[in-house]
Amino acid sequence: MVMASFWEKVSVDGSEMDMYASVPSSSAGFTAPFPAVVVAQHGGGVDEFIRTICDRLAAEGFAAVAPNLYHRISDDVLNGDPRPRPWDVLSDPHIVADIGATVDWLRNHEAIRGDRIGVTGFCMGGRVAWLAAASNPHFAAVAPYYGGNLLVTWGDGATPPFELAGNINCPMLFHFGEVDENPSQVDMRNFDEELNRLGKEHQFYVYREADHAFMDFTGPRYQKEAADRSWPRTLEFFGQHLKA
Repeated sequence: MVMASFWEKVSVDGSEMDMYASVPSSSAGFTAPFPAVVVAQHGGGVDEFIRTICDRLAAEGFAAVAPNLYHRISDDVLNGDPRPRPWDVLSDPHIVADIGATVDWLRNHEAIRGDRIGVTGFCMGGRVAWLAAASNPHFAAVAPYYGGNLLVTWGDGATPPFELAGNINCPMLFHFGEVDENPSQVDMRNFDEELNRLGKEHQFYVYREADHAFMDFTGPRYQKEAADRSWPRTLEFFGQHLKA
């Protein structure tokens, strides 16, 4: 892949948040300003999988950034035994603030097209992507992967992300695993019904025999067929809405 990657720091509520960034290379024929995609982490944080997703997006002409949503939490807590679950340590208002700071950084960067920013995410990041699109008006496209827990709040959150669907004003592409239990196929039908009721533009895809986390090539539930089918759809979706 032809791109450049680096770590950046942004300020959120007076503290510093690490953010992995990957940008297209001019040697690959890309020129600034670039469309951008925020990549919301999964439970493992901004790890090899998430950084690779950023790099893949950069290789296709998108500037990609992945904020570390665990930046308020000490390493001792994160590495505890047992390891805490994301909903035990994260809070929706903090997530919204972190995504907002990331978007502000992008919109104020001369190499970024501030009107062409999308968001994707995996597992908890799929939930974050939905929440981000429902709470930040600057997204032009949202593509959650198997985002669960949309019907509940985290931390000090007041309203579940699902109930904020009316605030989403950009197209959505949502990928589901057929045997995933969170979100389940029942959840998917409920999401579809609500987005239809609200008149929200969306596309849903289901991948046969795929479980939760089917995109994560570092994990035990990786399913190559589902990953290989979903990723081109995501790139086409972002190309249509962020590059046009």
